[in-house]
Amino acid sequence: MSAASLLSVEDLTVTFRTRTGTVHALEGVTFGIAPGEILGIVGESGSGKSVTAYAILGLLDAAARVESGRVGFGGQDLLRLSKAALDDIRGRDISIVFQNPRTALNPIRPVGQQIADVIARHDPGSAATIRDKALAALRQVRIPDPERRLAAFPYELSGGMCQRVGIAMALACAPRLLLADEPTTGLDVTTQAVVMDLVRDSVRQRGVSAVLITHDLALASEYCDRIVVMHAGHVVEDAPVAGLFARPRHPYTAKLLASVPSAVDSVDALSPIDGTLPDLRRADLPPCRFSERCQRRIADCARGPIRAVADGGDRRVACKVPL
Repeated sequence: MSAASLLSVEDLTVTFRTRTGTVHALEGVTFGIAPGEILGIVGESGSGKSVTAYAILGLLDAAARVESGRVGFGGQDLLRLSKAALDDIRGRDISIVFQNPRTALNPIRPVGQQIADVIARHDPGSAATIRDKALAALRQVRIPDPERRLAAFPYELSGGMCQRVGIAMALACAPRLLLADEPTTGLDVTTQAVVMDLVRDSVRQRGVSAVLITHDLALASEYCDRIVVMHAGHVVEDAPVAGLFARPRHPYTAKLLASVPSAVDSVDALSPIDGTLPDLRRADLPPCRFSERCQRRIADCARGPIRAVADGGDRRVACKVPL
């Protein structure tokens, strides 16, 4: 990872213990994000996008185990910090916008109080001062009539409004890094654009870095500077947006782009990705977890590990037969 990276994830490997076996959710995940950059993480459902975000913040459930890796931030390895030290960082230096705002918000507390709780934890002051900061946070995300919304409960707000509250809560203490986990899920197209414009504007105005986790390639192409492509717990490609869409190098990336209507010239050009994700409980997972679905595989693909290598200086590809 570059020394200039705000966040550096190196060889992150995570497993989950289940009744039916150990799920190898992440293996060797490596990427970085520069100050002021918006990084997109894309891939099919089950590729490990959200698990990566939760591992960074120490929010994995009890069944999870971080087998190896390092998450560098501010000269510290987040994976080695105590709970108390990590609690100080969460919400203040790194914040997250969760996928479903209605389940992320406490249904029995006014949204203004929930924002105030975050502010009081990291920037304590008088009740009046904290209330003013919570009100300013709602104004920043352009919620109509913010004074009245302070006292509203989540069930009184639309999905889009709840997501704005989630963004306001995440930005209330001016973090250096924002993780947005599928922030437009369940929102109509118009509201999606409003929410993403808020995220982008907040990042640009404050100089914040952001990680956008999404399955929506069109969204990623419009709002991100660089994209990390994940498949079955592996990072298969990491490239600037323009280069990735103009010339994907990993076979999975090319298949993913060809399966999305917004990325092809006509419906006739759409092409499905053959097969399904491998069962991550298998003890015999291949070095390349896409190899069993890949038309370019060769015998050498079964010999691993397959490390991502630099391709053109600003791109990394984990493939023995790249396009």
